[in-house]
Amino acid sequence: MEPSAQPRSFTKAPPLSGTISVPGDKSISHRSLMLSALAVGESRVEGLLEGEDVLATAAAMRAMGADILRGGDGAWRIHGVGVGGLLQPGQALDMGNSGTSTRLLMGLLASHALTATFIGDASLSKRPMGRVIEPLSAMGAEFTASPGGRLPLTMRGLCPAVPIEYRLPVASAQVKSAILLAGLNTPGITRVIEPVPTRDHSERMLSGFGARLDIDIASDGVRTISLEGEAELKPQHIVVPGDPSSAAFPMVAALLVPGSRIVIENVGLNDTRAGLIELLREMGGGIEIVNAREAGGEPVGDLVVTASALKAVEPDPARVPSMVDEFPIAFIAAAMAKGRSIFRGLEELRVKESDRITAMAEGLRLIGVEVEELEDGLVIEGRDGDPFPGRGGPISTKLDHRIAMSFAVAGLVSSGGVMVDDMRPVATSFPGFVTLLETLGPLQ
Repeated sequence: MEPSAQPRSFTKAPPLSGTISVPGDKSISHRSLMLSALAVGESRVEGLLEGEDVLATAAAMRAMGADILRGGDGAWRIHGVGVGGLLQPGQALDMGNSGTSTRLLMGLLASHALTATFIGDASLSKRPMGRVIEPLSAMGAEFTASPGGRLPLTMRGLCPAVPIEYRLPVASAQVKSAILLAGLNTPGITRVIEPVPTRDHSERMLSGFGARLDIDIASDGVRTISLEGEAELKPQHIVVPGDPSSAAFPMVAALLVPGSRIVIENVGLNDTRAGLIELLREMGGGIEIVNAREAGGEPVGDLVVTASALKAVEPDPARVPSMVDEFPIAFIAAAMAKGRSIFRGLEELRVKESDRITAMAEGLRLIGVEVEELEDGLVIEGRDGDPFPGRGGPISTKLDHRIAMSFAVAGLVSSGGVMVDDMRPVATSFPGFVTLLETLGPLQ
């Protein structure tokens, strides 16, 4: 454990109750800053996630000429420079822990005549960038990366870049978005063919800002997204919905802690992100959507979550893109369910902030769960509602915010408590996570 680590023990909680909201959606927050910075005029963004990852994006856009200010009312105002107007950054762009910032900004800059160096923390520097480097190189950008296509990485953009038609070899909203962002300043039509649908925030927001975008869905479900380059983006007023990936943690906590009933307000319910809600309902979870509405082109609603006895599940691997970030907390739910849950098709989890398959398997064993690690997933023997013994520990978070929050939730349904080795990574996506849990019920 590092000397500066922030270990924290989480112990058995009383019934959770109350009404809460979670921080703004991280995916939408990143994109709202980037596209506002490319619009001509002032955009206003309310509900922006003010976690470290999104602030890294804001700092990068400032370094390339955008004027970005947070007002006293909590709203952010962004004066853009126009598509093609980004300036040469004066120093390396520090992405911290944010893979989304890195991959999307690589796309954004690929069609600008500038050179940028990307650096990040120890966790981000282990994450491969090759899946973005390949299509952006085809558009004319040049890359000098560390071994394995990792950070530190220097890229030289090309203007005018070359439009491409690219079929995604793996389901990745980040790769799709990087190519579309590169296409904004590229003459002609840039096309991305998506065999498996992924989160569509980029397409929604690009259209909202005025980009000329066409989406064709074939009879077999394959999506072709065509973007007309040399776009002129118009400033927007964006209200960011609550992040469904962050809502996942109090949602599962309320399902597992007996006697709980909570309301989570203003959660984004985009169907490309709602896989966990569907999965938990199939497991018997009491989750009701009320006050469904639309905000900023995105479906939102309030979730009423009631403690429930869960049963095991074997989700279809085709569901992975719609809940790829929620599997760590889904594993905790499965560990408290009745029966054996089998999760397959999760190779993508091995290249997240940590190897989430191994990290979760190790942590689950430490708190008393029988688990088998597969090449592409986990087999979890559920405890049928029996509290985790909580023996062993501390849980190694591997500097991964979702590992930390998942085992914090596990501690709330443990008889012996669960020690998490470091809660600092949580600030990347969910500042105030522990404080929010404490509003639902007193934590020891």
